[in-house]
Amino acid sequence: MNYLIPPAEKPRSLAYEPPPGVAPTTAAYEAHTVDIHDVRPIAGELSLDREGLRLETRPTELGDFDDDDELRRVYYPETERLVAELTGAARVVIFDHTIRRRIPGVEDRTTGAPRQPVPRVHNDYTVQSGPQRVHDVLADEAESLLRRRFSIINVWRPIRAPLEDSPLALCDARTISPADLVATDLVYPDRTGEIYYVTYNPAHRWLYAPRMTRDEAFAFKVYDSALDGRARFVPHSAFADPTAPATPLPRESIELRTLAFY
Repeated sequence: MNYLIPPAEKPRSLAYEPPPGVAPTTAAYEAHTVDIHDVRPIAGELSLDREGLRLETRPTELGDFDDDDELRRVYYPETERLVAELTGAARVVIFDHTIRRRIPGVEDRTTGAPRQPVPRVHNDYTVQSGPQRVHDVLADEAESLLRRRFSIINVWRPIRAPLEDSPLALCDARTISPADLVATDLVYPDRTGEIYYVTYNPAHRWLYAPRMTRDEAFAFKVYDSALDGRARFVPHSAFADPTAPATPLPRESIELRTLAFY
């Protein structure tokens, strides 16, 4: 796992291909060998409020993930229903999706290339950017919505299966210390967001599902406004599975990001 080296000042990363001579990030990383456990034997015991993640077997009726209209018509409602069922949320709003297709040697956010898996430990939102996302997506309702609990749930699924190349590993939220999370500016051409990069902690417990199928999906929490001890953040990363065949099919996956209001 590629972890952030503790920085002297707040890091920043560019969310676009940088111009010549500009570093894509000021963050520096170091690789740590960690145990990554097969989640399937304990999948039925996992909770979004305890470990912060679930592995679900949920076949989709969507045939073509490249058909954006069909994806929004079929897959968005399926995912809304899944998140509502898992969380008990009164309202679920999907605000974003990303399809990743790995091309060996290509960096993420390269112009003209599909989005790539991210091989660095990170969490998509922080205590600041979680509420900001509600303002961004539901500006007219944000003030009233933020008066009650909400969470941000990602739903991640392979498009090509079995998935053996750059699978997704998730960190049990109970094993994260607040000191492990380093707020980092994520700079877009027109705005600046904030994510967490993560420093190494030997207490981290990593989970993944070997050879995931298209019928399987991870739901995991990347933000929760509750401060009552339940899971708030689930750092995650792509990784090179040492048990994979020598020439696995390049990873193709989709992730949807959802706001769940309670």
